[in-house]
Amino acid sequence: MTGSGSGVGATGRRGALKALAGTAAAGAGVGGLPWSRARAQQAANTVKIALLCDFSGMYRDVTGPTELACIKQAAAEFANRGFNIEVIFGDNQNRPDVGSNLTRSWIDRDGVDVIVDGGASSVALAVNDIVRERNKVFLNSSSATSDLTGRACSPNTVHWTYDTWMLAKSTGGATVRDGGDSWFFITADYAFGHALERDTGNFVRQAGGRVLGQVRTPFPGTSDFSSFLVQAAATRPKVIGLANAGTDTINCIKQAAEFGLQRRGIRLASLLMFLPDVHALGLATTQGLICTETFYWDLNDRTRAFTRKIRPQISVPLCMNHVGGYASVLHYLKVVAEMGVPAAKASGLETVNRMKAMPCDDDCFGPGRIREDGRKLHPAYLFQVKAPEESRGEWDYYKLLQTTPGEEAFRPLAEGGCGFVRS
Repeated sequence: MTGSGSGVGATGRRGALKALAGTAAAGAGVGGLPWSRARAQQAANTVKIALLCDFSGMYRDVTGPTELACIKQAAAEFANRGFNIEVIFGDNQNRPDVGSNLTRSWIDRDGVDVIVDGGASSVALAVNDIVRERNKVFLNSSSATSDLTGRACSPNTVHWTYDTWMLAKSTGGATVRDGGDSWFFITADYAFGHALERDTGNFVRQAGGRVLGQVRTPFPGTSDFSSFLVQAAATRPKVIGLANAGTDTINCIKQAAEFGLQRRGIRLASLLMFLPDVHALGLATTQGLICTETFYWDLNDRTRAFTRKIRPQISVPLCMNHVGGYASVLHYLKVVAEMGVPAAKASGLETVNRMKAMPCDDDCFGPGRIREDGRKLHPAYLFQVKAPEESRGEWDYYKLLQTTPGEEAFRPLAEGGCGFVRS
């Protein structure tokens, strides 16, 4: 998924948030040292983290400012650990060229050590290559394509939150088991949509179902999906699979409701829907839809505790992308504290190897681990959206249908084709 401006621009350098622990006052030096030496020492003891995602477009609510608040929270939890943390951010406008330019500038000019999120899958695939070339760290928290742990895998990347294979197995698999055995896909025409259509179509066929066709919608910029919905309905599928996200998904669901597709016996499968999407559409429109997330604020005591902590800083419901930024940065900082800042800055590859070796545990995802190919393993949850009368209050939108353990939720290591993993 994804964000703005060429270069850091208004959402980058001028808007950069600096979460620094123990930095000196400007102009004073440190401990009597000349200012130039003080700055050099401070820089050597500072890890720089850059959030790259959508701050102005269709994915703003499911990444953007709320994910930034969650990353700030992770940095704040390490404020007194003997090293400094600087967090900056930039809007990639859902464009690979913008995301690539920001990434190169941050690493080559600003000394950034970690890129978080990446955004739209097309952007993330480009960033993935740059980070590997520069031997930095890429913590992917919202880009969906399963190719990041497959044909495009990198030893410098951790794919944290979810991917298209997992979504296809959970939401797509459940829909087929419930009788939805003929599909037509409405697909966002870029890497994410293609991967989600591919992975879901494979599961449909393996279960004995049929894919009747697909239509690819221009990305970004499509807001009227009426002609695509009419084309899909004309094939008389049992299921229209929405291989899109953000406002594309919102507009598809809204317009499908206006056309009364459900009254005609056609179900919608929202293959990637987030809690902020449900919030934007309302329960009257989304009730009964199923979706898969790897986090829900009301899942258990730990998720509720984290939500209470971050709630004053955010304005939209938390989803898995937001907390994927928090949890991945938190785990990275645990490794930095253990190996030391100089070693962590010297080699992104070694830092990621240490992240894989250290068991993961946080309030949002619970215990888990990072597999050899960079795939973070944690449970996936199949939810159904509540009816309005079932909701008990603000953000109470999901009921849990099924839990898939992390070791089963994601594509098996042997099937991914990751080139650097030894069989």
